[in-house]
Parts: sequence; structure tokens; C-alpha cells
Amino acid sequence: MIKYLGSKRALLDPITTAVRGLLPNGGHVCDLFSGTARVGHALKGRGHRVWSNDHNAYAHTLATAYVQADHERWQAPAERLLAELATTPPASGWFTKAFCEDARYFTPANGARIDAIRDRIETLGLEPELKAIALVSLMEAADRVDSTAGVQMAYMKAWAPRALKPLDLRLPALQPAVAAGPCRAARADALDIASAFDGDLVYLDPPYNQHSYLGNYHVWESLVLWDRPETYGIANKRIDVRTRKSAFNSRPGIGPALQAVIQAIRAPHLIVSFNDEGYLSREQLVEMLSARGPVQVIEIARPRYVGARIGIHNPKGEKVGTVGRLRNVEYLFVVSDHAASLAA
Repeated sequence: MIKYLGSKRALLDPITTAVRGLLPNGGHVCDLFSGTARVGHALKGRGHRVWSNDHNAYAHTLATAYVQADHERWQAPAERLLAELATTPPASGWFTKAFCEDARYFTPANGARIDAIRDRIETLGLEPELKAIALVSLMEAADRVDSTAGVQMAYMKAWAPRALKPLDLRLPALQPAVAAGPCRAARADALDIASAFDGDLVYLDPPYNQHSYLGNYHVWESLVLWDRPETYGIANKRIDVRTRKSAFNSRPGIGPALQAVIQAIRAPHLIVSFNDEGYLSREQLVEMLSARGPVQVIEIARPRYVGARIGIHNPKGEKVGTVGRLRNVEYLFVVSDHAASLAA
């Protein structure tokens, strides 16, 4: 899966253990801010029926492949499609100019392949799951040959060694179908899905500070939407990064926004991921969540994301700031009448 700020790859065991403690026999789980879909993918693999949601198009595409698409139905057609796409002759276009020439996220050779393969995907009239699998394969192939520190706010002064490797399409790791029923991926406002979901458990991993996922991963949004947007700045961001703002990225906005989502949830169990670099403190979150029942807090110390550990650099690649700290604390807030049973 793609490199991702806030990814829960290293926290999958604590998260899935917490879910299993509340739902030992499976159950219907909603992931309201799905991001890379790592959590939904892992929960589906453990037999949970999953409903993933995210308002960004690239995240919805990841969830369609990793949560909604079933291995049994889509593995063989996806293998044939990726083999066909791999033979597509390179052809430079909008993507190459925007992200290989005007900006330098990828080499022009890989950009030309991305352009051609993406154009081909768009012409095939694929079913939603198959198109999502193809797009995720292309997104992840591009991620393996990018020249960034992990986010798309800037690119390396010199090509990263991986950027010089050729683009290589691989089949995403699809999960088998779940006996309890079909899993699904939605692209909607979290509040709307929170109100609509009538299941067992909701997992919340909201944005928690000023870092916008759209701003940090605008290349993937443009790759998926394929709308060739106007761009701006050295990073060549989509122009709508300036207008598609989330209350969760605002210090005054996050509290009311999260409170509204929590109040809308009807499921009996709730797990919230947060971070000690967030706009809300542990104490504020416990107070907010206590209205729903007993709250257990699990603390997990982790290294900060790679960009923070590298430090602050100017557009010339020169270091201009120092790193404040190298580690932070990830929190899991478990809210349920059964929360006490999860205590170590």
C-alpha cells in the first residue's frame, strides 16, 4: 500500500485486537475515515463485514479495491487486465508535464507510462471494482518510483534511487469475501455515514491537525479523478486544495466536527485513533467520549512520520529548521460497556 502520513500499518495489531475484544465473533464495522484502507482491509481479512468511507477520491478508490472487491470475483479478471495494461506504449501527456517536468515527483520515462496506462484505463468502461483495482495498482506502482520523502508537498533535489527504477504494475492483495455479507466503500461526508450506519462498531481515525490529506496526496487525487486540474505552487497542487477544506484540519473546527460525528453514531461500540500532536488533548477526548460510556485509553509510542524526522528544508533542499522530537504517542480510545475486558 502507498506511503501515507498517519497510516495505521504499524498499529494494525492493537486496532484489530481491540475490535476482536468487542466483537469476538465478527460483526459489522464502519471505518469512517478510511485513508489507505489498511484498517478495513485487515478487518475484512479477519472476517468482519466492513463499510469504509472517505471524502477523497483516491481513498475511496483504495477502499473499493481493498474492502469492497472480493478476491474470488476479481482476482482473475484483474490479472488479465494488468497484464494488458503493462504492454501499453508510453505516451507523455498532462501527468508527465505536471509531475515530471513542471514538478519532479517522477522521471519523465515513468510519467509517460503513467499517462498512457491511465488513459487506457479510462477508455475501457470497466466495472467499478475492476477499475479501482487497476487504479490502485497504478497508484502503488507510481508510489514505488516517486522521488519524495513520503508526502507530495515537495520532491527531492536529486532523483531518489527508487525513482530511477521502471514502473511495475502489481496486483493488490485482495481479500476473500466475508460470510456475513458484502463489504462496501463509500465516498461521502463522515457525518452522513455515521447517521446511516446501523452496525456493531465504528472506527474513527480523523485528521487531527493542520496536515490536509488532500494537500499531502494531491497527485493521487488527480491520478484517480483524471480531471487535469489547474495547479499552483512549487508542489503543483490541485487548485481545489485551496477550497476543499476540512473542519478536522482546523483548531477551532475539529472539536465541534468530531462531537457531531460521535453524537450521530448509533453503533454500540466505538474506537477512536488519535495522536498527541493533534488539536485535541487526551483529556478533551475522554471527556467528549465519556457521554457514550466507559472509556479505555491505550497508548502506543511510535516514531514520528519520516518527513518530520528528516527535518525542515527549503525548495533548494537545504535544511532550514530543526526537529523538535522524534517520537509521539498514538492513542486508541475504546468506548463500550465491554471496554474493561480489553484491559491488559
